Amino acid sequence: MKIVVIGGTGLIGSRLVAALDRQGHEAVAASPATGVNTLTGEGLAGVLDGADVVVDVSNSPSFEDAPVLEFFRTSTGNLLAAAAGAGVQHHVVLSIVGVDRIPDSGYMRAKVAQEELIVASGIPYSILRATQFFEFVRAIVDAGGDGDVVRLAPVFIQPLAADDVVATLLEVTLGAPVNGVVEVAGPERFRLDELGRSVLAASGEEREVVTDPGATYFGAALAERSLVPLGDARTGVVSLADWRTSQAARLAS
Repeated sequence: MKIVVIGGTGLIGSRLVAALDRQGHEAVAASPATGVNTLTGEGLAGVLDGADVVVDVSNSPSFEDAPVLEFFRTSTGNLLAAAAGAGVQHHVVLSIVGVDRIPDSGYMRAKVAQEELIVASGIPYSILRATQFFEFVRAIVDAGGDGDVVRLAPVFIQPLAADDVVATLLEVTLGAPVNGVVEVAGPERFRLDELGRSVLAASGEEREVVTDPGATYFGAALAERSLVPLGDARTGVVSLADWRTSQAARLAS
């Protein structure tokens, strides 16, 4: 199959393109770096010509409320229009577990808007919602920084490795459209404040993590289970300890 990966030069997209190539598919990495711009529509018609599947793992350059909403509405609208014109038969998008349960977050509201456009498009689709990546947990912890302490809420979090995201995304991409949502989470569940202590200890930092039930997630209020699946979800296989070992090995090589 010809499969176009929007955001195909990023963390997830580049690994998905490589995985598709290994299985013998014609995988095309599409991004501004390769002459494809979903915001302006530049290059979309050409790259989608003859495509069977389009996978959108792109992200907004700004996380501020208005720009991120504009990005996902505009880019998704342009992509859906081009996909319909090209006769694409499966639209896959990477989203976030709990995206519809954190209304205080402008970013989450923008991702919900993206999902709604895809559902209403008439193109067969699959939405893969993933929990937070191990690769981004440090940024989550740092966002709670308050001087010499880090304030984190004791909510549940179930992060997973980017490679596990890619493995699930590959399966969804090559399968039939589910016309619904698939969720994937990590194999272990933590409390965010406890995970924060582990992250800082692993890097040798002495900042204290303060358990604060009122602490926000990038400015958004959280319930205890806002960040984790509420029902059935697929689970990754890479534990936090194994991921840390692999990261250390990469740095040493």
